[in-house]
Parts: sequence; structure tokens; C-alpha cells
Amino acid sequence: MTERPTSDTSPTTRFAVLLSDLHRVVDRRMARDFPHPKPPENQLALLRLVGGREGITVREAADVLLMQPTNVSTLVSQLVEAGLLTRAQDDQDRRVAHLHVTDEARARIEGADAAMGDVLAEGLRRVDPAQADAVLRALPALAALLDALG
Repeated sequence: MTERPTSDTSPTTRFAVLLSDLHRVVDRRMARDFPHPKPPENQLALLRLVGGREGITVREAADVLLMQPTNVSTLVSQLVEAGLLTRAQDDQDRRVAHLHVTDEARARIEGADAAMGDVLAEGLRRVDPAQADAVLRALPALAALLDALG
């Protein structure tokens, strides 16, 4: 485990470092335990977004993900080639593509999300039950923080 911030570090800095460390630990466990190669986080974010908003365009996805459209377009090409996304041209504007996840992508998203949940559930079982409960009670506040930052 990495060195934790000292007590004189601000709570928000400690929070940021802990989130980063938690993300890294979950990624390492996923690389070890998940049966498929875990897609890079930006690909997984795009797949989740398209899965939840079938027909979204590259530009709309870029706006939601706070990415450049050219970068999203590159990700789309990679995911189309991997058989995880499909593109359908817009009927009115042939330059616009609507994105859809494939059944394979949907299964991988669900599998990756479940595997990440399993890693975190294992960790929560190893800490004091009151601490585990506090972490789970913080989920709505964390979701609100994400919305505020996004």
C-alpha cells in the first residue's frame, strides 16, 4: 500500500489520494481476477455511457465525458473494431453516427462492474462493520459530488 497523507494534510487532499489508491487497487485486482482484459477506463466509461443512452452521438458522448470529440471518435473506432460498439449513420446528416453497444459489450460491462463490486465487497467485509456501513451510507453524497464536478 502507498504512504498515506499525514494528518496535517487537508481532508480533501487525503480524500483525493485515497480515491486514487482505491482505484489503483481495484484495477490491479481486476487485471488479476477478471476473465477478459479490462478495457481502459476511458473505453469502459464510453461503453457504460452508450449502454445507458443508446443512439448517443460522438459529440454528445464527448460532451458528457468531458473529452475531445476526436478522442472519442478514436475510442469508438477501437471499440467498433473489437466488436463492442456499432455505428449507425444519421438519416438526415450522414456525418453524424449514432452509437450502440453490442450484446458482447453489455455482457462485459456487467461482468466488469460485478467484478469491481466483488473486489470492494471483499474489502468491506474485512473492515469494521461500522466503517463499512459508513462507506455505503456515503454513496449518495459521492454521487452528488460526481454530479457537481461533472
